Amino acid sequence: MPIYGLLVAYDGSGFHGFARQGGPQAQLPTVQGSLEKALAAVLRTDIVTTGAGRTDAGVHALGQVVSFSVPEPIDDLPALQRRLNALCGPEIACLEVEQAPDGFDARFSALSRSYEYAIFTREVHDPFSRHVAWHHPGQLDAEAMHAAAQALVGSHDFSSFGRLPRATPEPPSGPPSPIREVWSIAVERQDDLVLIRVTANAFLQQMVRSIVGTLVKVGEGVRPVSWVAEVLAARDRSAAGPVAPPQGLFLMEVAYPEDPEDPEGTGATTPPAPG
Repeated sequence: MPIYGLLVAYDGSGFHGFARQGGPQAQLPTVQGSLEKALAAVLRTDIVTTGAGRTDAGVHALGQVVSFSVPEPIDDLPALQRRLNALCGPEIACLEVEQAPDGFDARFSALSRSYEYAIFTREVHDPFSRHVAWHHPGQLDAEAMHAAAQALVGSHDFSSFGRLPRATPEPPSGPPSPIREVWSIAVERQDDLVLIRVTANAFLQQMVRSIVGTLVKVGEGVRPVSWVAEVLAARDRSAAGPVAPPQGLFLMEVAYPEDPEDPEGTGATTPPAPG
């Protein structure tokens, strides 16, 4: 069955997360549910999608990747893109649609995900950024936050910063584990904004927001730079700072192996499908 990949952006403010809901919450609006409904209407068959990142309620994306398969090849991909945008806009935008290699899966084929979190530090709130940044009045020491964050780089048990999804299929490599590999993390100030960017092979639920809440305590001067390493070593969620609110978080990019025959990504990380 042909496999296709979508590069998707969305404003998560009005959605109960990316993943479709089941049971009594099945009617709640989700990004995945909206996409699948639109795909089914256009392609005239039920479609099951897979997303690279299961973003929480209120979290946004500029570079989410979604894959799906269909019984027959799609003849006109530009027309599919136009119709998806007409049905899903303005909150969701399909930026690209391409046929993907055999075996491609938006989630399990991914090498890494990159998230960015925006903190607005001006004393007076900005009504136009309230859905896309955390308003945290007062100065934050971005340099101290950056220094503290480097303790998280590498492969670690991130139990202090998140939890495993409650209901998710086991990956091909085995049962779920709290071990994740953070490739890079950076904190920088841009005028009234403090931006935190994290790239990892994968994330636990609320992991980025928990990291942000913990780093903010360092930026406030409440905790020393060395504290973040102590939180990581504790492997205890109660040791970390609070979970930052969702509206400042964006899924920015998902990276894939350049060569589908090179699943470990020893080559470049240009994706074989959008993203």
